[in-house]
Amino acid sequence: MVDEDRDTRHMQRAVELAAGVRTTTAPNPWVGCVIVTADGRTFEGATQPPGGPHAEAVAIADARNEQADLRGATAYTTLEPCSHLGRTAPCADALVEAQIGRAVVAIQDPDWKVAGQGIARLRKAGIEVSTGVEAATVTRQLLPYITHRTTGRPYVVLKLAATLDGGTAAPDGTSRWITGPEARKDVHHLRAESDAVLVGAGTVRADDPELTVRDAPGKDPIRVVLGHAPADAKVHPALELQGDLGPVLDDLGDRGVLQLLVEGGATVAASFHHRGLVDRYVLYLAPALFGGRDAVGLFNGRGAATMADVWRGHITAVTKLGDDIRIDVEPGPSGTGQGRGEEPN
Repeated sequence: MVDEDRDTRHMQRAVELAAGVRTTTAPNPWVGCVIVTADGRTFEGATQPPGGPHAEAVAIADARNEQADLRGATAYTTLEPCSHLGRTAPCADALVEAQIGRAVVAIQDPDWKVAGQGIARLRKAGIEVSTGVEAATVTRQLLPYITHRTTGRPYVVLKLAATLDGGTAAPDGTSRWITGPEARKDVHHLRAESDAVLVGAGTVRADDPELTVRDAPGKDPIRVVLGHAPADAKVHPALELQGDLGPVLDDLGDRGVLQLLVEGGATVAASFHHRGLVDRYVLYLAPALFGGRDAVGLFNGRGAATMADVWRGHITAVTKLGDDIRIDVEPGPSGTGQGRGEEPN
C-alpha cells in the first residue's frame, strides 16, 4: 500500500537536494534523488556539473559504496530519469539494472529526447511508477529548464531596483547605490543562478559594470551586451548582440542559456516588458525617496495611457533584505499583462 506521507516527505528531500546544485548543472536540469531500500536505508544524490553523473546515478553509487541491496527499493526523483545516451549512461537503465521495485517521479521531462520514454522504460522492466508527487513544487523549481526545452528560449528574469517613489537614477545620472549590501548580495545570487546576464550598451557606458558573481557561490554568467561595448569596458569578455529581441533570445537558447537575467537599463527593460518577454520581475525597493519628478524611472518610453491599459501581474514572493524589500512578480491568470512573446495591444 502506498504511503502518501512518506512519498511526499522523501520527494521534498529530493527537492532540497536539487536546490543545492541549482547553480552548477546547467544546461542540464538540477535534479535530486532519494533511494530508500526495502530495509529502510536511505541514499541520496543530486545532478553533478555537465559531464558528471545525474542524480539517480549518484544515489545508486552511494548505495553501492555502502554495499546496500537495492532490490525492491523505491527511488524518488524530481524529474523523469533520462532514457538516452548523452554525456552519461541513461539513468532509467541504471535504475532497472539496480532492480528497484518502484519509482516515484515528480514530473515528466519535457525534453523531446526523454518525454515519457524514461518512465516507459521503467514500466517495461516491471517497475511500478508513480508520478505527480510534489509536481507543482518541482515545476516551479525547474521553470528555466522547462521554458528552454519547450520554447527554445531562456527563462527571462528582469531585475529592477528603485526608490519608493520609483526612481532608478538621479537627474545627473548617478545611481549607485540605491539598495543596501544585502540586496546587492542577493543580486549576485541571481546572477549565479543565471546562465547569462544582459544589459544595454548605454548602461555599460554609463556605469561600466562587471556583471560578475562576487558575493555568492557560483560561476560568472555569460555577459551579453545589446549593442557595442567600449573596448576597455569591464564587462569584457562579452557577447555583443543586436537586432530584434526574439532572435536574440533564440540565439541565447541555442547557446544553452536556460535563464537570462536582464539588468537594464530603462530602455532595455521597457523593450522586454512591452514585448511580453519577461517571465519573472524581481524588483528591489529601497527606503529612499528622490522627492521629485525628475529622477530616471524604471522604464523609458511611453507607458499605459489609461488605467484600463495598465499591466498587472501577481506577486509570488516578498522578501526583506536588510532595509530593502525584494518583490517577485509574474504575469499570469490573475494579471492582465501580455503573455510571453505577444505584442502589446
